[in-house]
Amino acid sequence: MQRWYKQRVFQIGVTLVIMGCNLLASAAERPNIVFIFSDDHAVRAVSAYGNSLVETPNIDRIAAGGVRFDRAYVGNAICGPSRATLLTGMHSHANGFYSNEWSGPFDGEQQTLSSLLQASGYQTAVIGKWHLYSDPVGFDHWDIIDNAFEQGTYYNPSFRSAAGVEEATGYVADLVTDKSIAWLEQAKNESRPFFLLYNHKTPHRDWMPGPQELRDWDEEVKFEEPDTLFRNLEGLTQARSEARMRIEDYITDNDIKLSMGRNLTPEQEALWRQAFAEGNRQYEEAELTAEEDLRWKYQRYVKSYAASIKSMDRQIGRLLDYLESNGLMDNTIVLYSSDQGFFLGENGWFDKRWMDEVSSQVPLLMEWKGHIKPGTTSDALVQNIDFAPTLLAAAGVKPTTPMHGVSLLPLFEPEPKPWHRDLYYHFYENPGFHGVARHYGVRTERYKLVYYYQNDEWELFDLVTDPADQVNLYGKPEYDAITKDLKQRLAKLRAQYQVPETDPEVPWYHGPAIRAVEQLMKWM
Repeated sequence: MQRWYKQRVFQIGVTLVIMGCNLLASAAERPNIVFIFSDDHAVRAVSAYGNSLVETPNIDRIAAGGVRFDRAYVGNAICGPSRATLLTGMHSHANGFYSNEWSGPFDGEQQTLSSLLQASGYQTAVIGKWHLYSDPVGFDHWDIIDNAFEQGTYYNPSFRSAAGVEEATGYVADLVTDKSIAWLEQAKNESRPFFLLYNHKTPHRDWMPGPQELRDWDEEVKFEEPDTLFRNLEGLTQARSEARMRIEDYITDNDIKLSMGRNLTPEQEALWRQAFAEGNRQYEEAELTAEEDLRWKYQRYVKSYAASIKSMDRQIGRLLDYLESNGLMDNTIVLYSSDQGFFLGENGWFDKRWMDEVSSQVPLLMEWKGHIKPGTTSDALVQNIDFAPTLLAAAGVKPTTPMHGVSLLPLFEPEPKPWHRDLYYHFYENPGFHGVARHYGVRTERYKLVYYYQNDEWELFDLVTDPADQVNLYGKPEYDAITKDLKQRLAKLRAQYQVPETDPEVPWYHGPAIRAVEQLMKWM
């Protein structure tokens, strides 16, 4: 009897060891995840997409090693709400974060990508821009930009973590990368897989280049102007004519470097003067016409934007080099995207917010060795609600409750099934900084229908013949059938996502406060 008992215990022990080894192997096989997330990075400024304003060789490495999505969009083109969607896989009305300016702190206790991965055994970290006015939940480690209302400064920002607030010295992209590599250095030694949300501030307004780009600044370099830089918006919708986004009227001296950069050390100030002082002197002494003045401001704006991207791209290269040199790329998913696109002079505008292609479309690049064929492209309609479901599916984790988005993994199969889908968009932040009217709409394979519900105005665009959203076809008799179909599709999406018929209330003081700040910005 005793002998039988010992044999049985031995057999059970062996079985448990084998089961444990299988579990460990399963965990080891789950991919690491590095999500590189930038701010306001337009597709037209990513060289992997061609015809770019700036070369981004390191971001392009992800496309070369994996897939480039050519039709990726966000559901609300503004920073905080887009970040909330990344975490929840839900549109703004469902995750509760509608606006940068009046949503209040993000509710991190709801179901999120980070919490689900953490509960499944992942090491989790977020480093860099957060901009959700809360302490991150679901992250073992967090070290987020803290100053300037969580927007941060390009130079010498402060960071907030569980340990408190740290005043840092240096350029923000460098600092975020230093901190990320330091965390990866300890995470790679654990048996558990890791998830790193590596968040850049760049290239958010006011587009301050890093030290190397200041040294390399060439005032004589000229960028190609968009065809619509001088577009006359009179006679279009009230929403477009009332928006406060024109470069000629609303860009500030800080934006175009006529003022000294903010938060600089004496050494950094010297670099700043070296780059901009002579060009500023020439501009201030010149007697420019209105057209010449807009052209000069456009060049300064876009060149600063592009230079800040170069500063960020170099740091992304550092992080990719670290992953490769430490043998981590073989089992790591690397994604690159942005919280929204950006107007780079189109319509004479800067900023984002609109359902227009340049504003709502984002770069989306994804590399996963052995699962995604290098150098491929996809024209599937995808959206930022899909980020969380995709990464959870790759990690073998099921959400507790359904998300609005869907996994993109089926697109990587050798013979993927047809992908048919309409996308929903909803912008809420009015009153807001740039006076963009609230609107929602549907984007299909070919058409886009937009409703400015505060003004009761509609726009309809044929994205095959008019990919730049220039010709409003709404109300033309030959498009009546298409309009009817699109309105039905839009109603179906609103029902599917259970969008409330009324928007959340805005604090009574918000409108006057925004108008006061706007005036202050114009004087700066």
